[in-house]
Amino acid sequence: MLRLDPGFLRGSYTPLVTPFRNGDVDEDTYARLTERQIASGSHGVVVAGTTGEPSTLTVGERCRLLEVALEAAGGRVPVMAATGSQSLAETLELSRHAESAGAAAVLVVTPYYLKPPARGMVEYFRAVGQACTLPLLVYHIPGRAAVSLDAATFEQIAEAVPTFVGCKHAAPDLGLVSDLIARFGEDVRLFVGLEELSLPMLALGASGVVNAVGNLVPDKVAALTSAALTGDLGTARKLHYDLLELNRAVFWDTNPIPMKYLMARMGLLPSGEHRLPMVPPDPPLAARLDALFERSGLG
Repeated sequence: MLRLDPGFLRGSYTPLVTPFRNGDVDEDTYARLTERQIASGSHGVVVAGTTGEPSTLTVGERCRLLEVALEAAGGRVPVMAATGSQSLAETLELSRHAESAGAAAVLVVTPYYLKPPARGMVEYFRAVGQACTLPLLVYHIPGRAAVSLDAATFEQIAEAVPTFVGCKHAAPDLGLVSDLIARFGEDVRLFVGLEELSLPMLALGASGVVNAVGNLVPDKVAALTSAALTGDLGTARKLHYDLLELNRAVFWDTNPIPMKYLMARMGLLPSGEHRLPMVPPDPPLAARLDALFERSGLG
C-alpha cells in the first residue's frame, strides 16, 4: 500500500457530468464546469466516473475529457481519472494515458458484468498497478458492477498492488468502512460514493466524498466535507439535512439523469442531453424535479 502525504486525496471531489451537444462531447462546457468546481471550493474533480456516463464514451473521448479537465484545472486542484472498464486492455490504456497526461490518481471500478471471483479481481488490480504508477483507488459499486469486495479481498489487493491507496465505496455497508479503516489505519483513502451517507461515512473516518450533488451545489458539499474532516459535526449535521433531499434525488432515476436535468434548469448545461440507452426524465419525474428545483432555491 502506497503512503501519501497526509493532506493529499482528501476532501470533496466532484464527479463531473459529461455534457453533450447534438451527440458530441461538449468540451467547452466541460472546461467551464471544471472551473466552476474550483471557484466553488471543491478540493478536486473526478473525470468519467459513473456520473460522467463513461460506458457511453469511447476510449478516445474519455482520454480527451481528462485532458480538458487538466488544462482547465491548471494544477489548482487534483484531477482524479476514472479509468476502469469491463476490459482490462481498455483499463490499462486509460490508466497509462492518465499517468502521461498528469492525473493525480486513478479510480478503477471493479470489472463489471463478468462477475469474476475475488482472486480474479486481485490479479486484475495487480495488472493495473504494474502498468501505472499513479495512486490507485478501487471503485467499489456493487449495485452497478454486480460484484462485491470484502475486507479480506481489499487486504489481498493492498498486498498485491504497491500503488493501492484505498477505495471509493458506493454501497450502504458501513461495516466495511469500519473494517477498512481498522485494517489500514488513517492512511487509507476512503471516499464516500453514496450521497446520503456522506456524513455517516465521514464520521467513521472516510477521507472524502465523491458526491454527484457537487455538480449542483459544490460549495455546500465541500463545506460539509470540510466540517466533518475538522470535527465540526454540528455544522456538518446541519449541512447534511440541508442537502438531504438533493442527495436522495440522485436516485429518483438512474444517475445522472436527475442531475443533468437540474443542471440544465440552472443554466449550467445547454441541455440535459444523454446518449442512449440513457434518456432524459419522463414527464412525471420532470415535474418532481421541477418542484425540487423551486424548493431548493437552485435557480
